[in-house]
Formats: sequence, structure tokens, C-alpha cells
Amino acid sequence: MTLTGRERAALRAEANKLPATVHVGQHGLSDALRKSLEDALRTHELVKIQLGKQADLSAKDVAEQLALASGAEVIQVIGKTTTLYRKKREPEREEP
Repeated sequence: MTLTGRERAALRAEANKLPATVHVGQHGLSDALRKSLEDALRTHELVKIQLGKQADLSAKDVAEQLALASGAEVIQVIGKTTTLYRKKREPEREEP
């Protein structure tokens, strides 16, 4: 999935209003964090992630790793905050 510059700009503008819903703490990129991110992306498409002050990882590295693990795209990285986007997957329908 590749976004155009215009689509990315629209998502950045929308992300400004969002609170951080996923927080990376002292345990770093744990399985629990990945599950939390997966749940957030399944529900919201656009998710803001906040790195804790004690996190030794760079926001850019975290964004790239989480995007790769979740199949999402990095929209922006500002300071210790990153935003990821993944289009909602349509539920599979059974044919009668």
C-alpha cells in the first residue's frame, strides 16, 4: 500500500487531533505492545504511538519496526511520537 503525498498530508492533519492510544514503555517492543497496536489498528486505522521517556529506542526505529510487524505505513514521526496507518480489512463474507 503506497499513499500519495496528498493522502499522507490529510492523514497527518487528522492525526493532530488524536490522542496517543499506544504507549511504548520500559519493556520496549514486547508481544503485548504488538497485540495492543494490532487491536488499535483493527479498530481505528490511524493510530498515534507515544514512546516513554525511559525508552532507549529512537522513534524512527520504533515506527519502522512496528509498521513492518503490523503491515501498516508510517505517516509521521515527531519527537517521541509516531503515527501509523493501516486500511481496515473488510470482513470476509460467506457466500450462500
